[in-house]
Amino acid sequence: MKTTDPRKRALLESMKNGLIVSCQVQKDDPIYTEDMALKMAEAAKWAGAVGIRANSPEQIAQIHSAVDLPIIGLWKVWHDDTDVFITPTMKEVTAIKDAGADIIAMDCTFQMTHEHTKACDLLSQVKQAYPEIITFADVSSYEEAEYAVKMGADIVAPTLYGYTADTSDIESPDWRLLARICRDFKDEAYIMMEGHIYTPEDAMKCIYLGAHSVVVGSAITRPHLTAKRFVDLLSGYQHNWRDAEKAKH
Repeated sequence: MKTTDPRKRALLESMKNGLIVSCQVQKDDPIYTEDMALKMAEAAKWAGAVGIRANSPEQIAQIHSAVDLPIIGLWKVWHDDTDVFITPTMKEVTAIKDAGADIIAMDCTFQMTHEHTKACDLLSQVKQAYPEIITFADVSSYEEAEYAVKMGADIVAPTLYGYTADTSDIESPDWRLLARICRDFKDEAYIMMEGHIYTPEDAMKCIYLGAHSVVVGSAITRPHLTAKRFVDLLSGYQHNWRDAEKAKH
């Protein structure tokens, strides 16, 4: 069942049918400056976004201090022995909560973490430690979505579809997957769409299929990857732009 907490519901309902912009920048990105994530968030608010998705305590705190929009916080931590990198442990959860995140996003796939645990096991730990926090489950399949809903995730999104071993060759959104998740779980959790959304028309399609709101990142805030997609196609797919998108930092 969806949360009955009035504070949580008010925040989540404020995002209905809206755009959440993922405002992230890594130090090795060609667009990196110390205030780039903040400028992205300010631009997103100006445009009418209903929320921000941000990475790392530093960038979350910076945005929290200046932009009055709900923040979905995460912390990307890469290891060579796993594909789990989005908020993998309670250490990252606590840090981004303390930085000002309103919502905690985490990998809720069935993959094994660097710590040799299932990524999805973190959700129950977060709910027990911080029951006041809104939880956002990043999944890659219907089965993972089903599990996240069962474990009480407030928000579920197929963010990691295309970023696991079983889905690594995927470049386009799976509309049937989204529709099925919305159909079966929309009464139990807020279903959002994130991943592989590159046009306003595709974002609108997500809402039509039942998504509560839509998260868009690379198509808006990572112009070097947008350019790379064009170059990739114009060069006859001699290089795969997604290698850069999925690079560990």
